[in-house]
Amino acid sequence: MEKLINIDQEILGETPIFMGTRVPIKNLFDYLEEGYPISEFYRGFS
Repeated sequence: MEKLINIDQEILGETPIFMGTRVPIKNLFDYLEEGYPISEFYRGFS
């Protein structure tokens, strides 16, 4: 199984991020809470 989340002291002070990015996981949840579709979130970071 491939690792999807990275937590590293050297990257954003151990904030959980998507592997291979500097995008915090929290951003996805904030985006979804605002009612935006996941496809828009993905499009913004791909």
